[in-house]
Amino acid sequence: MTHSRAVTEVASFRWLGGLHLPGLLGAALLVGCQPPTVEETPPPPAKPPVLFELATNTGLEFEHRSGQFGRLLLPEVMGGGGGWIDYDRDGDLDLYLVQGQYLDPEWREGSPAAGDVLHDRLYRNELVSADPAVAGRLSFTDVTSQSGLTATSGYGMGVAVGDLNNDGWDDLYVTNLGSNQLWLNEGPGPDGTVSFRDATTVTGTDDPRWSTSAAFVDVDHDGWLDLYVVNYVDFEATSDKRCVTETGTPDYCGPRSYQPVTDRLWRNLGLDAQGEVHFEDLSASAGLLEVAGPGLGVVAGDFDGDGQIDLYVANDQAQNHLWLNPDGNGRLREVGLASGSALDSQGRAQASMGIDAGDIDGDGDLDLFMTHLIQEVNTLYLNDGRGLFADRSAATGVGPPSIATTGFGTGLLDVENDGDLDLVVVNGEVRQIPEQRDAGDPFPMKQPNQLFLSDGRNPPTFSDRSQGVPAFADSLVSRGAIVGDVDNDGDSDILVTNLEGRVQLLLNRTGNQAPWLGLELRGRSGRHLLGARAALRVGGQVLSTRWAHSDGGYLTARDPRVLFGLGRDRRPEGSGLEVRIQWPSGVCESWPGLEAGRYHPLTEGSGVSEAC
Repeated sequence: MTHSRAVTEVASFRWLGGLHLPGLLGAALLVGCQPPTVEETPPPPAKPPVLFELATNTGLEFEHRSGQFGRLLLPEVMGGGGGWIDYDRDGDLDLYLVQGQYLDPEWREGSPAAGDVLHDRLYRNELVSADPAVAGRLSFTDVTSQSGLTATSGYGMGVAVGDLNNDGWDDLYVTNLGSNQLWLNEGPGPDGTVSFRDATTVTGTDDPRWSTSAAFVDVDHDGWLDLYVVNYVDFEATSDKRCVTETGTPDYCGPRSYQPVTDRLWRNLGLDAQGEVHFEDLSASAGLLEVAGPGLGVVAGDFDGDGQIDLYVANDQAQNHLWLNPDGNGRLREVGLASGSALDSQGRAQASMGIDAGDIDGDGDLDLFMTHLIQEVNTLYLNDGRGLFADRSAATGVGPPSIATTGFGTGLLDVENDGDLDLVVVNGEVRQIPEQRDAGDPFPMKQPNQLFLSDGRNPPTFSDRSQGVPAFADSLVSRGAIVGDVDNDGDSDILVTNLEGRVQLLLNRTGNQAPWLGLELRGRSGRHLLGARAALRVGGQVLSTRWAHSDGGYLTARDPRVLFGLGRDRRPEGSGLEVRIQWPSGVCESWPGLEAGRYHPLTEGSGVSEAC
């Protein structure tokens, strides 16, 4: 049974606090008379600025199906993700969305849902203008059929985006409960149509288990993107378990009812004589087969500052894993407990779902944020620069507001382009909410989403600004939060995927009012150089540090471009702005005099060389 919600066009606002000081009323004092009593009428409140607008009539008609049919199977509550991908290289972000499937064999064969075949979808962005004043200019076209994408091999979960064969065209890896699929982007054909080819078998990158998130990462610095795939638990729909609540009511089981499984790492071997890209399974030699975990999220980055790309995996109700890459050859070492990032400050494993990494406190290294179950608190780990983390969830204010929600998708973004990283968290339960169930809700797990703004200090304090923002007040069963500048206006927008519901596109209408600087970091082949570290400098002083990455979140792939908010720069017009890029190869270059208010394509080897 599918739940749908009517989408209405609504603008979201942030109310400005402050004290109104009324003007003093003068009165003529008459001898022997009392001054007249005057009732003051307070002026109307100032119109608040817009934060996000819920986009409508964009052509994004995608509605997720969980395949539920009464047996309360665990995959039904996990949801589907999606990813931004400029698949046609026209300069704007297109969108790939992952669909569920029917888990019951009879439904898969078309009965009783005859003809109801579920597919993933690819939507082309038809962006005409980045000017938000131009109404109706942002729209999408479903190009799934003409693209050749027929991702129906399993129950859809997530997607990773990256250029695996270094041809300048982004490819897709789709994770499933069941066989995964690798789709190579073939570029434009004779008629100009860009299409994809299923290269799963020829590349040897299938995993028939329950895969969730995935990340493209060059673990051995050879210039070819390798593939890390996160796996969840050993599950078969035909032998599922039965679980009940404390009152005996049937409900969904959790991951502890099943055996966790190991993740997988494939090393990219480059192209053979026929021009096909090939991989070898590096899981055993990397050490992954020695450590199992119910994994849901993954993010790559240099967490210990040694110049090598590491991996952090969020596990559901089990300790999280930090895989360091000390030698840069893909042989990993798991140090989650030793790093302080495997458990919370009380030494407890949490139900980690969504994850992101970024310089949250402005000290130039990668910190971590992740979401958890209701009655747990979302966790912010601050990095000391050496890969040692401290749980600062309570002190920074991100923990307490999350106790009453179950968080899934998350993303770091600079909402106001003031130079500080803020947080979005999308929520939805995994157990039935009694009040919603008793009211007849077909999917009684709905919760509102949350927006946290940073005050920019070190360490920062986050304020929950969800109240008064209608786009974050709708109670849905949200799962993915995909951050990206979909309208190319210089701020970060958010695409929310909802379990048993339509996607929501939240357009940022505040960030572009402040100055900004965008970077598109590519190699000589045209590939996005994921893992590149960008530092924004003025007069030699580093203002902000950002990383190019498309991983993180929950089952999603974000915009790989880098955005710097300049709202607190004393020279907002961009005078003296300079960026320093540390490429994944270890080479460092700088670009002085970049103009604010636009995206700059920067290619490795075209800047001014610097010592790293």
